[in-house]
Amino acid sequence: MDRLSERRQPLFVYGTLLFPQILRALLGRVPDSAPAAAPGWRAAPLAAHPYPALVPASGTASGRLLSELTEAECRVIDTYEGDGYDVRRLSLVGGEEGWGFVADGPVDAAPGDWDPDAFAAEHLDAYVEACTALRARLLPSPPA
Repeated sequence: MDRLSERRQPLFVYGTLLFPQILRALLGRVPDSAPAAAPGWRAAPLAAHPYPALVPASGTASGRLLSELTEAECRVIDTYEGDGYDVRRLSLVGGEEGWGFVADGPVDAAPGDWDPDAFAAEHLDAYVEACTALRARLLPSPPA
């Protein structure tokens, strides 16, 4: 997958990539970031998954802007996000722009906003473990 690249930065994140533990497990570091918000969007909880999807809505989705991602890191994030998303340019509060993974079609969204605290309590540890394995597969360490 090559939806994300160095040219498509900064990256607006609103779900599981808000967690420094997940970023460190995926990338081996926590990239620089700043608070951000995307009006006209909502981080919608999904009925069948513990992660959200960014869908058009009358509210504003809160998140962070990740900057200075390398091409390799972009590939890892792109693979992590998987199918079901498009990368689109988003207008953010304050006049900034960022790129974000948005639902590429209708989703089975639950009402309200995604709850990061509930995700952390129920799923964070398993996600960190899975992200560590994904990073090892995609970015193998050089031989010693």
